[in-house]
Amino acid sequence: MSKSEYKNVDYYNLDDLYTEDERAIRDTVRDFVDNEVIPIIEKYNQDMKFPMHLIPKMGELGLFGPTLPVEYGGMGINNIAYGLIMQELERGDSGVRSFASVQSALVMYPIYTYGSEEQKRFWLPKLAAAEKIGCFGLTEPDFGSNPGGMITKAEKVSDGYLLNGAKMWITNGTIADVAVVWAKLDGKVKGFLVEKGTKGFTAPETKGKLSLRASVTSELVFEDCLIPAENILPNSGGLKSPLSCLTQARYGIAWGVIGMAMHCYNTVLEYTKSRVQFGKPLAAFQITQEKLAFMLTEITKAQLLDYRLAQMKDNGTMRPQQVSMAKRNNCELAKTVASMAREMLGANGILDEYPIMRHLNNIESVKTYEGTHEMHTLILGEDVTGFSAFE
Repeated sequence: MSKSEYKNVDYYNLDDLYTEDERAIRDTVRDFVDNEVIPIIEKYNQDMKFPMHLIPKMGELGLFGPTLPVEYGGMGINNIAYGLIMQELERGDSGVRSFASVQSALVMYPIYTYGSEEQKRFWLPKLAAAEKIGCFGLTEPDFGSNPGGMITKAEKVSDGYLLNGAKMWITNGTIADVAVVWAKLDGKVKGFLVEKGTKGFTAPETKGKLSLRASVTSELVFEDCLIPAENILPNSGGLKSPLSCLTQARYGIAWGVIGMAMHCYNTVLEYTKSRVQFGKPLAAFQITQEKLAFMLTEITKAQLLDYRLAQMKDNGTMRPQQVSMAKRNNCELAKTVASMAREMLGANGILDEYPIMRHLNNIESVKTYEGTHEMHTLILGEDVTGFSAFE
């Protein structure tokens, strides 16, 4: 689908609010997704492989760390433009958006925020240009929603830090050149840069996934890994450091899943307009129109939620709990839209000729990672009541 053929889902004319630069960035990524992602992604999904050949082009387009300053390889764009990038990438596939989210929000952001000047100048331009790939190691086999329970530990030794433990469900882990790993040092959470090839560090790929198949998911294993002293993130400290990174990633997800919902909506809209039953198109039936109206309304509400969230992020007033609301709402919306679209396409909904089943499988992971629906519910609940229900 070329740019001229793409039907934008923008019922409340948000394009009128976006600046010319924001629209130009969105349209550039939209063309990339239409011409280079959508035509090939079903095969990669079936083969359970990530389309590695897309990475250099994504680097050329500036899709990694684009909100960071130019001096570190970024483009210095605002968070509306960044959100629109995530939206378009996930319209292509959650795995493609996940790659960019991890590289930007979970690798470049912590290095920029908690790293030394030397670390920033060495790693950030390389990560931005896709010369290096990164991953983020927080979740452990026995500690997902409770990251504070981590058992991965770092011990200070004469020539650096000795790292032991394991991480699970790590996007990009097997192909990463550097892992931002969170471990307890003297009981306090600190960040470490663990480079590929470090003795005792392995990153086996997770096989057998039925969701996020066009994405590399891995385990990270550390057995007496000696990490050079200069590879600790000096300004990190406490669980708030990795959680701040998750806030950045959740922000991108809140935008990304709208792209998924838009793709499902557009697909089912065109299908029902052309599919004839009982002498007229499916789109001419009241029940079909009710479902389409519901989809469009929920997508529009999610777009407005994200637009305001982006404004607050840019002016420095955004709170993590507000990101939780957007992530929670928009993932639920995307799952509902994808499920309804599958039903509305009937038997055709399970074919890879249409993107619906792939999106529906992917949202099962996206809704869960970076905080489950239930965890974000409790985050909001604590914020409005003052009572924590986590324990």
